[in-house]
Amino acid sequence: MDTIELFHSKARQAYNLAADKYHCLFWNELERKEYDRMLLDFFADRLNNGSRICDAGCGPSGHIGRYLANKGMVITGLDISDRCIELASTLNPDMHFVREDIAKMSFENNSYDAVVSYYSIIHTPKNLVYLLLREFYRVLKPEGYLLVVVKAGSDESIQNEMIGIETEILLSLYSEEEIRESLIRNGFDIFFIEKRDPYDFEIQKERIYVIGRKI
Repeated sequence: MDTIELFHSKARQAYNLAADKYHCLFWNELERKEYDRMLLDFFADRLNNGSRICDAGCGPSGHIGRYLANKGMVITGLDISDRCIELASTLNPDMHFVREDIAKMSFENNSYDAVVSYYSIIHTPKNLVYLLLREFYRVLKPEGYLLVVVKAGSDESIQNEMIGIETEILLSLYSEEEIRESLIRNGFDIFFIEKRDPYDFEIQKERIYVIGRKI
């Protein structure tokens, strides 16, 4: 097992344990996050009705993909956790879900109009995140769009719990410059990047939103 497989295996185990609680906590979070709804609206406005979007790291609720599906997009949700895919499929029977590692997706080259990565790269070591961005680039059509959301900071550390559940998982935080440069180095033109303060009900770390386009 190589390094990225090791960390992603830990993420799979963690989310298998935490999926049900994670869903209970976050399935309706967009109702309270006006900024995120506006950002997703802005992102969807770049696309045509019926555009194919890969929700890379969809989680147990598939709620980011659901929001975009309700705007006329065709969503494929992907997650490494068996339990996340089981829950998301049950909750969203009209959407397609697959259990795969975002570092090694089975999709053909140039198959998606957009990729959404909401906090899904934060469990990969920063020195290996290029492997994920290369996969996103590969599956995107020419001039396809990528939306990446991360938590802001400089730390990269092993956490011993997630949402109160004892487990081991890597958490990588990013500065605006780090995430911008990572996308640029891996073939994306950046046309939007912004940081927002956390809402009162969130973990108290700033969020960074970046939209790139495949060159």
